[in-house]
Amino acid sequence: MRNLLMSICPYAIWGIVFCESVIATLLYALWHRKKQLIVLLGLLVTLGLILDAVIIGLGTCLETGTLKAISPVRFIAHGILIPLLFPICGYALGFKKATMRVLWILTGILMAAGAAEGVCTELEQREIAGVIRFASSASTPGWADMISRILSFGTVIPMMIAGVIVWIRQKTPYLFLSGFFMFAFSALGPATGNADLIFFISMFGELFMMLFLYLYVRNEV
Repeated sequence: MRNLLMSICPYAIWGIVFCESVIATLLYALWHRKKQLIVLLGLLVTLGLILDAVIIGLGTCLETGTLKAISPVRFIAHGILIPLLFPICGYALGFKKATMRVLWILTGILMAAGAAEGVCTELEQREIAGVIRFASSASTPGWADMISRILSFGTVIPMMIAGVIVWIRQKTPYLFLSGFFMFAFSALGPATGNADLIFFISMFGELFMMLFLYLYVRNEV
């Protein structure tokens, strides 16, 4: 399995970029027709994941100095946009306006913390499977690492819980599957002894997360 992942990594990254771009196009078309906020939020999250994947993909061809200069952008975008999964869950669960107002305040706090985490993350160069990337180093402040973990798993697990409730209420599994696949692929790397490839393996989880999120909003909006 590891040899296969190593051999396809540089090409699969750009394949994922293409697939996520298709999903983003579909989300934009749906939002243009329906003007529903949950669709726009899904589009913004997808654009953030595309940006992340593009910068990682550029690690196969860009000069190291240029790559280092643009790499903080993906951490900042991740920190700002991933918290939008919370209001997506809130709208899916049909929260009332007062509850959504509180949820948006908490989301805004997380977005600000995520932006700060992205700015303060200290980067170090890593190379594997022909891909050069800049990832968080040991000198990154502890609070920034904590926020990064919260954004990675603290959003997906509530999404799965919300997905179960939506599945029971609305008889659709798509929101649950969106969170489940992201969680499963994030855990797959360490579980198979490929923790150094988690950046790549988790990209498949991101792709499935946005695919099933699109299927959910398409059916429900």
